[in-house]
Amino acid sequence: MASSVAKKISFSLFVCCSSLIYTQTNMTPPIAKKIPYSLTNHGDTRIDNYYWLNNREDKKVIDYLESENAYTKGMMSQVESFKESLFKEMVGRIKQTDLSVPYRVRGYWYYTRYEEGKEYPIYCRKKENMDSKEEIMLDVNMMAQGSSYYDVTGLSISIDNNLLAYGVDNVSRRKYTLYIKNLTTGEVYKDNVPNTDGSYVWANDNKTLFYDVKDEETLRTYLIKKHILGNPADKDVNVYEEKDVTFGCGVYKSKSEDYIFIGSYSTLTSEVFYLSAKNPEGKFKSVIGRERDHLYSVEYFDGNFYITTNKNAKNFRLVKFAVNETNEDNWQEVIPHRDAVLLDGIEIFKNHLVVSERENGLTHIRIIKWDNKKVDFRLKFPEPVYTAYTSINPDFDTDILRYSYTSLITPNSVFDFNMSTGETILLKQQEVLGGYDPTLYKSERVFAKAEDGTLIPISLVYKSTTTISSETPLLLYGYGSYGATMDPYFSSMRLSLLNRGFVFAIAHIRGGQEMGRQWYDDGKLLNKKNTFTDFNACAEHMINIGYTSPQHLYAMGGSAGGLLMGAIINMRPDLYKGIVAQVPFVDVVTTMLDESIPLTTGEFDEWGNPKDPVYYDYIKSYSPYDNVETKDYPNMLVTTGLHDSQVQYWEPAKWVAKLRDMKTDQNKLLLYCEMEAGHGGKSGRFERLREVAMEYVFLLDLEGIKK
Repeated sequence: MASSVAKKISFSLFVCCSSLIYTQTNMTPPIAKKIPYSLTNHGDTRIDNYYWLNNREDKKVIDYLESENAYTKGMMSQVESFKESLFKEMVGRIKQTDLSVPYRVRGYWYYTRYEEGKEYPIYCRKKENMDSKEEIMLDVNMMAQGSSYYDVTGLSISIDNNLLAYGVDNVSRRKYTLYIKNLTTGEVYKDNVPNTDGSYVWANDNKTLFYDVKDEETLRTYLIKKHILGNPADKDVNVYEEKDVTFGCGVYKSKSEDYIFIGSYSTLTSEVFYLSAKNPEGKFKSVIGRERDHLYSVEYFDGNFYITTNKNAKNFRLVKFAVNETNEDNWQEVIPHRDAVLLDGIEIFKNHLVVSERENGLTHIRIIKWDNKKVDFRLKFPEPVYTAYTSINPDFDTDILRYSYTSLITPNSVFDFNMSTGETILLKQQEVLGGYDPTLYKSERVFAKAEDGTLIPISLVYKSTTTISSETPLLLYGYGSYGATMDPYFSSMRLSLLNRGFVFAIAHIRGGQEMGRQWYDDGKLLNKKNTFTDFNACAEHMINIGYTSPQHLYAMGGSAGGLLMGAIINMRPDLYKGIVAQVPFVDVVTTMLDESIPLTTGEFDEWGNPKDPVYYDYIKSYSPYDNVETKDYPNMLVTTGLHDSQVQYWEPAKWVAKLRDMKTDQNKLLLYCEMEAGHGGKSGRFERLREVAMEYVFLLDLEGIKK
């Protein structure tokens, strides 16, 4: 299966792994052993020949994964120097010594900075003004020494500004150990707590900390505990336990710092509990009792709870009521439901309400003045395809809104907007080293017609000098699950494709929430196949309007977007020349039947529970692993991580093994397993670009682009 380029190379490059040696002239892929395993449900038996790969403690499994890595390295050895130059090119666009825009909380200015050549952030603050002496709270570069993976999350400062709570994961399993640091003395206390999820909230007494706990096996966040500074962790008190295995929970604080909230959530239902931050010994109360299919979130302002709710409002509405007066008869409508506008969220200020909305696939920021409802307007943005969102706004008593703006051609930009005067100030725009000029690129939005006639938006970008024709290479990206929107954003890494003649496009398919809540409902459960047929319709549309052809069309997606990749090539492999499937969720039936696997129970409302024969049959009809056939498939690069907590490594590993056994083509099929990372890849800001470079060089090589 060596490529035609590799066959012409006269020398051999040896790549060793276990007992295997791969050379440019003898590139036989690893063949996974078949050990039939029967899975019977509802009278239907599936034979899984590669079920044995489900054991990361088995040396045979590790050996197999390493042999796949060696094969991938060998197959890509002829482009290794190109990959390295791509990596350096992408790193070269990053301003290595950099500083985030500072924000002010309780008399301190907080910011994050990076130093040249270093992988990790340095979290800092200065008292009163930015001319003061810098206090380094955490230098993650020093903390990460000796670790192949290191992630810090959940930074939370006590009310008196002296204590910092934070979480550390050095495995990439998203299981964080809680630490507490005294910012005055620099001491890191011994009362650390393992196995948390990264939600940490201080009560107003500066000694009580609320935190979340994960189930060791399923990784479901199911418990909220209370820690008193100085007490051993085994004395911590349970304050809330979520016993419904389809729910998870977390803890957070109101912007006013008056209340601590516990949010319990599933795909379709939520419940929020509240407690005065001044009374950490008190009992949490439910804001609104749990009701199936009722999703709501809570903020507090001036004696009232403000509730974003989907009660009688598919696209959500905003209501308010006085604390302790939660009866629906007391609800006062602030923003009514609108059929064409999705209410995404709110930001409350003393004089203004800021509303994040979504209409016709685009994000909007709306400003409403509390004491004058006639002052009600949306911010205006200069491009037809863009993303805008509120940024960090911790201060209640200000007229300044901080927001961010980006597009496919505009680097991420942070603005301060004066809601009283209308003045806008650009504080910082992402700097792209090497002379980036946005006027040299073109961004568009087009619409494809789905099988049922629904119009699907597609955002695309390319260099203005690129000739658009059937021979133009085009990379189509998609996700389409969980109501997650794939908004258009700038990527300096992506320039490495655009500058070499690629068009990049995002298919805003159903299953996301780009066009409102109905867009999501029409792409989940028993409507899930719309997600896949929408994507293929977008691919066909780009071909039909002359932007590419099946000989130059590529697709990419990760996680649930990897499921998308698996489904589209089972349905229409003829549409694509190449596929990049990142950490793909492809063994849907088996995973959703195993409640010990992380995320399973919480996702029955997304995919359906295959213990129900109706959902079993439907999921089985599209599950990529179950629908591999004896036929030709496109060139494929599949990535995974041994410690992935979201999609277990064995799903892509089994999928590749089955594809190898059944496919009838001579196209490339490569699996890369990052042995020291999980769902998000490596943790360093530069090292993670190596995987991007590998994906890009895979695509460029298929196009015959060698530099």
